[in-house]
Amino acid sequence: MARILHVDDDSAVSVAVSGALTRAGHSAIGVQTVPEVLQVLARETVDLIISDYRMPGLTGLDLLDLLRGEGYDVPMIMLTGYGSIEQAVAAIKAGAIDYITKPVRGQQLELAVNQALEFVRLRRENEALRREVMEFRSERQIIGDSPALRRISQTVAMVAPSRATVLLQGESGTGKELFAREIHNRSERRDKPFIKINCAALPDGLIESALFGHERGAFTGAVKRMEGAFERAHGGTLLLDEVSEMKLSLQPKLLRVLQEQEFERVGGTVPIRVDVRVIATTNRNLAAEAAAGNFRQDLYYRLAVVPVEIPPLRERTEDIGMLALRFATQCAMELKKDITGISPEALRLLMEYPWPGNVRELQHATERAVILSREPVLQPHVFTGQRVTESHHLARGLMAQVRQQEERAGAAGAAPGGVVLESLNVEEAERALIQRALEMTGDNRTRAAGLLGMSVRTLRNKLNGRGDADEVEDAERQEGPVLAGK
Repeated sequence: MARILHVDDDSAVSVAVSGALTRAGHSAIGVQTVPEVLQVLARETVDLIISDYRMPGLTGLDLLDLLRGEGYDVPMIMLTGYGSIEQAVAAIKAGAIDYITKPVRGQQLELAVNQALEFVRLRRENEALRREVMEFRSERQIIGDSPALRRISQTVAMVAPSRATVLLQGESGTGKELFAREIHNRSERRDKPFIKINCAALPDGLIESALFGHERGAFTGAVKRMEGAFERAHGGTLLLDEVSEMKLSLQPKLLRVLQEQEFERVGGTVPIRVDVRVIATTNRNLAAEAAAGNFRQDLYYRLAVVPVEIPPLRERTEDIGMLALRFATQCAMELKKDITGISPEALRLLMEYPWPGNVRELQHATERAVILSREPVLQPHVFTGQRVTESHHLARGLMAQVRQQEERAGAAGAAPGGVVLESLNVEEAERALIQRALEMTGDNRTRAAGLLGMSVRTLRNKLNGRGDADEVEDAERQEGPVLAGK
């Protein structure tokens, strides 16, 4: 049942419309003037309005203007004089979704009302789907506020409205596909297809067919005609991922499509025209590849109309905290876990790690942290100051990085975690350093001596309580080995 408001200054017509609506199972509200319509809308919600075209004072067209101006999104059916095509056309142009000619017949009114309500239902479903799509797009939005990212965002905003070809270059895992989607979403092609072809993942024998399609019988197994990526992306955007991996023999055909927007399917002879915006990505220096003869220079220049360099994560460490928190929040929602944040210690560890796998590696490390963490705040499990234990929930790569830092510090003669001296007495400081070196090496005297920068014999003599190391070594050279206890 729908709540339908009808307005007509003719009481006979009003009674007829009200009766027909009631018999059809709807709730009818009848008024006689436009101001009364606004009064009803101010106090309750209606699903549909049926209005007469001609009324004293304000007309049905005036009502449409008022509804639009007041922000009411209520569909309207207009009642017009019999055979008045001009009135019907004017009503539709003004925003009415249908019209009915007088005299009003019950069956005709019921059919028009049902069609109008179905139209409204479909429109609302479409709006809901659009919101879902926008929410999905926002979940894949670019996260960060570093100067490097702001510069790229400005470039994306400027290039998106054009149809210029864009070349996105950067290391694997930096989010090149995400930037390509951002360009598409900001362009007038946003409601058209976004097609992706990974040039590195397809075998050489299939990539041409994947790009341009093929005719039936073009090769063994081609049992029917197939459209390629360029045809499927017509009106939209085609992403050529890892374009540097495309074989040289196929590059002239790609160059022709970029220049002419025309191609033939594999096994075909009829030119096919398309309107496609191309975005290419690569993790190589494509200019260097072209100079070395591994990639056509003319194709490189055609692809790099607008070259954009995506910086690695280690060059925009300001974004690491925001990215990690976003990944942690998303993963926690999927797992229905209570994760409230990341501790400062863990963030410091994340920002010190170089992230060779870039954003993708950070995402995986954060997801593992959420999965294995038993605490609401993700934080590193610290042992002897900096060492991360094997049971810690951050990535093994992070643990290896910390160990490498410790080993470098040890090789330089500095004990990880430091040594606390209770006085400035040299002998006490020496004993503390020796004890720390032995703790770090598990009582391995050879490794401990290496950390301390002395010979194993000198370390042994100091442990045995024999005086200054240089004096002991001089005595040993002059008199031979001194046996402990003699």
